[in-house]
Amino acid sequence: MQNQISPLILSFGASDPVAATGIHADLASFAAMGCHGLPIITAILTGDTSQIDDLHPLDGDLVDEQARTVLEDMPVLAFKVGQAGSVENVTVIAEIVSDYPELPLVLDPFNAALTEQGPEAEDLVLAIRELLIPQASLLMISAVELSRLAETWKENTEAEADTEAETEDLAADTMTLIESGCEYILVTGTAGETGEVVNTLYNESGVVRRDTWQRLPGSHAGAGSTLSAAIAALLANGLEIPEAVLEAQEFTHAALSHAQRLGMGRLIPDRYFWAREAS
Repeated sequence: MQNQISPLILSFGASDPVAATGIHADLASFAAMGCHGLPIITAILTGDTSQIDDLHPLDGDLVDEQARTVLEDMPVLAFKVGQAGSVENVTVIAEIVSDYPELPLVLDPFNAALTEQGPEAEDLVLAIRELLIPQASLLMISAVELSRLAETWKENTEAEADTEAETEDLAADTMTLIESGCEYILVTGTAGETGEVVNTLYNESGVVRRDTWQRLPGSHAGAGSTLSAAIAALLANGLEIPEAVLEAQEFTHAALSHAQRLGMGRLIPDRYFWAREAS
């Protein structure tokens, strides 16, 4: 008799040679959660532990062929979408996931480590907003990235630079995206006390949960990728989104607490910290 298979997750993302972000980070986080990742490469990154130097998108037809071939063969339980790399790839991914509306979709499309976004950066952001965010079960986005995204639908205004005003703006911006169809939004890095990181989960009713974590020393690469991949894995394992978000944060904080300096740059989360502790 065939053994029960691990939950399968189809993940779209960039190939990172450091394995800190993107597809390789997803696969490690999925495995740590007892899932099997199916990697669909959208782009190839170049860089090291200090920085990402460049992103080279793959052709949209190749992304489509990778994904549809796998989907015809295996029973996927969740989607994870990271960096798409191009407007063409956003369109391809949006068409694919629209064929499986019953599956949870975790969307984490922005990479703060990639500073040079290229000439089509604005078009790419608009495509993500219009085609992918409305289909997302959960959008994970930093407070800084959310503010930048909000510039695509509202005029630049001189807002008061205080915590209360920023919090109100973030809440209003999340509601705009939720009204477009996105079910939940996890905003990372919202305002907190000195030395704390606050992550806030929203849905159509407003704030669902707000979790505070002590900021860990050092500079890390791949924290966001670890968190969004862990959420996707927990959803594939049957958890509801609020519970998955909490457990994924706990896992990510532990992975960052055990981060390793593999090169001369930033620290890399150890997604298999639990295996070393057990030994």
